Amino acid sequence: MTLGEDEPDHRGRSGLHLTGRELAGNADVRILDVELVASAWHVLRRTTFEQRDAAGTWVRKTAETYDRGNGAVILLYDTERRTVLLTRQFRYPVYVNGHPDGMLVEAAAGLLDDDAPEAAIRREAIEETGLEVGELEHVFDVYMSPGSVTERLHFYAAPYSAETARHDGGGLADEGEQIELVELGIDEALAQIGTGIQDAKTIMLLQWAALRGPFADGGSR
Repeated sequence: MTLGEDEPDHRGRSGLHLTGRELAGNADVRILDVELVASAWHVLRRTTFEQRDAAGTWVRKTAETYDRGNGAVILLYDTERRTVLLTRQFRYPVYVNGHPDGMLVEAAAGLLDDDAPEAAIRREAIEETGLEVGELEHVFDVYMSPGSVTERLHFYAAPYSAETARHDGGGLADEGEQIELVELGIDEALAQIGTGIQDAKTIMLLQWAALRGPFADGGSR
């Protein structure tokens, strides 16, 4: 009996070694085997497959995929004051990979879990920022790290104001979250891209906001 395969893991999941075996959308790719490497909070698989090259030869390859589920992210903005509301929290993966203190400035975001994307981002927004989101604008959906991570991230934007505040935010204490709120002028936020702001999803939303979103053409939306 293997945890996560024929025996449920600590999250009650089984059959995790079957994901991908049914794929048939690409006639030049055929799945041979899926190995469950690790099943902790998220799932690491090693898949063996064959891909047909330009000469028609089938070439055997392997790919390791890290499945952490899909997620959603939201840019909260105020066009009257020309501000955006972001968060700041400790991220160990960036800390161990060269970030000076691991404190990353980001747009509010989280995993979908079992929720639809819109419901998930409303949940994350109020947990992290204390703000109740009204009408959402769907911006785009993006695969963030397609070389190894399966995650598809759903991007949203919505206005905020003091009237939409329901509590002080900060995340869920029982999950160990310690989240600070960071309000920046849109021009200051754009100027910090690559220095004070190094999170990809946040950079993408800021650039969208300036080019096509609420701050395009002087922020008249």
